[in-house]
Amino acid sequence: MSVDIVVFAKQVPDPEGSPSSYHINSAERKVEARGIPPVINPFDESAFEMALRIKDESGAHITLISAGSNLSRPVILKALAAGADSALLVTDQAIEAFSLDSLATAKILAAAVGRLARFDLILCGMQASDTNAGLIGPMVASLLGVPCVTLARKAHVEGGMLEVERVVQDAYEVVLCPLPALVTVTGEAGELRYPSLQAIKGAKEIPQETLGLSDLQLDLFSPPRVELISLSAPQRERRCRIVEGESGREAGEKLAVILREDGVL
Repeated sequence: MSVDIVVFAKQVPDPEGSPSSYHINSAERKVEARGIPPVINPFDESAFEMALRIKDESGAHITLISAGSNLSRPVILKALAAGADSALLVTDQAIEAFSLDSLATAKILAAAVGRLARFDLILCGMQASDTNAGLIGPMVASLLGVPCVTLARKAHVEGGMLEVERVVQDAYEVVLCPLPALVTVTGEAGELRYPSLQAIKGAKEIPQETLGLSDLQLDLFSPPRVELISLSAPQRERRCRIVEGESGREAGEKLAVILREDGVL
């Protein structure tokens, strides 16, 4: 059975970038990445790999959906080259200017899905590497009125049913649900395969539709459900204390006394 799969792909600063390249802008309450190239959220890449495996097994049409204020064309093309059949991009400066909360972002993505002729399965990362909120998947599922299975490591489609291996502590559970459905994916689903040179060259020919927020006819500028009051870097205090003794045993005993006094032991 061939299925229509949607994969959400959020553009984020490369998580492998140097920590010193990140700056906390307390005035505007946001984290700024300086000199770090954008990439697709690694968890979303795992979701994309899951979609490709389903495509390998039973055939599928994969639509990549991404929303942002400044989507990088090379980043999108790399994702398309991995095996997507089409892309729907929602790009608008207002997305950054209004600092939309998770619900507003979910509304954008749900409205974008609504522009498609049909969908059977939506896959997305369990969270984004920049915020780690983990809210978008369940919110979109709720807005669209479809079942949501979280923390998936494997998925299989057969006969209009979805079978998911869902990660739980020290184990996994098997969940069955009807399609259409939304699944959030863990890193255990695997890394996104690297596209071939031929696929990279042909990525520019893959159909892409670009929309603005006005095309989705959404009212996103009402007061947000969640307001970020302040943002600041944690204050870290480091102390070094030298424990001396006539012998290693004596130094160890003194260290034990100090750790007990500090509540460590």
